[in-house]
Amino acid sequence: MAAAGALSISMVLAGCSSPASQTATGGVAKPAGAPVKIGAILSLTGSYAGLGAPEKQSIELEVKRINDAGGVGGHPIEVVIEDDATDAQKSVAAATKLIEKDKVVAIIGATGTGGTMAIRSEALRAGVPIVSMAGGSVITDNFDANTFQTPWPNRVVVAFTLKYLKAQGITKIALLSDSSGYGKDGHDVTVKQAAAAGVTIVADESFNPGDTDMTAQLTKIKAAGPQAVWLWNAGKEAATAAKNLRQIDPSATIRLVGAPGNGRTEFITGAGDAAEGFTFAAGKILLPETYGTGTPEYKVATSFVDRFKAAYGHAPDIFAGHAYDALAIVVDALKRGGPTATGAKLRDAIEGTSGLVGIGGTFTYSPKDHNGLGEKDLVVYTVTKGTWELAK
Repeated sequence: MAAAGALSISMVLAGCSSPASQTATGGVAKPAGAPVKIGAILSLTGSYAGLGAPEKQSIELEVKRINDAGGVGGHPIEVVIEDDATDAQKSVAAATKLIEKDKVVAIIGATGTGGTMAIRSEALRAGVPIVSMAGGSVITDNFDANTFQTPWPNRVVVAFTLKYLKAQGITKIALLSDSSGYGKDGHDVTVKQAAAAGVTIVADESFNPGDTDMTAQLTKIKAAGPQAVWLWNAGKEAATAAKNLRQIDPSATIRLVGAPGNGRTEFITGAGDAAEGFTFAAGKILLPETYGTGTPEYKVATSFVDRFKAAYGHAPDIFAGHAYDALAIVVDALKRGGPTATGAKLRDAIEGTSGLVGIGGTFTYSPKDHNGLGEKDLVVYTVTKGTWELAK
């Protein structure tokens, strides 16, 4: 079964043009070599559509920026994008098509943790490396030599957030998690780490993607007397949870906490006034000055932000950054391994990524670490008056 909404976008990636590609006027000619195909599995519909849309925009934007600079060794890059509709089974169908029909050399994706985990065996069998844009710890903790990851894994996010909560005097929390791969992973990591951090989980409730009311779960949570509710969800349901919490706790005595999956304007606009005070850890792209003005990271981030705003009329979110990073990692590996690198050679080149400045952080992979990021790449945000600012 083919995934819905497939797109094929012919893109030229640059930064390593050969002398032969230079025009007589000093410009750069379009690359003439055979195209190198990269697959991308994005959630353009379904619960994660708010994540997949900026990922697609980022891919298109970044290739457009460099499509006249000669490609990779004179070869254009063709990115074939498949929509998995936030469905792990459709992620598998998309991966099969990309591998068997499109003959891609690597797969960027999936958007979600469940989709990423679902395609690993198919990609490993075919020798096609994966660079995931999902945040589940299981993606790299359940180590697979063929799979890499651009977001900060939940094990890092949870440790960082627990330290923040403890410093704020919050020691009693409740969990409200969806049953998706990301929600379950975040829940399980939090349960594993909370006690050692001095934080007690007083209530533990769940819901399913697509649910439109969490009042029953939140009523039980309120009765347990938590100081905060930790929401584990990256879909549109997060806004509903925020509104339901404020309905049963109108004085906002219970703080609402989230994770990087909520770092998007879709949540703020969907939750409205209920988003006020929402706190979450995420990367620095939402406020680029947090990289440190004048640093290489700041220059990469602000350049990306400026291009994104000019193209789409609004600033990028963290998911646009994950796609930027995934594409940059594959292209960097093709530059070092050669435009004809496939299979083990390309996988090895990706694993050899070192000091690559991206949006989520500076990536250095190794045979034992296919994520390469840490707590230093995170900050804590609070939603105030309809936008995010650094938490105090």
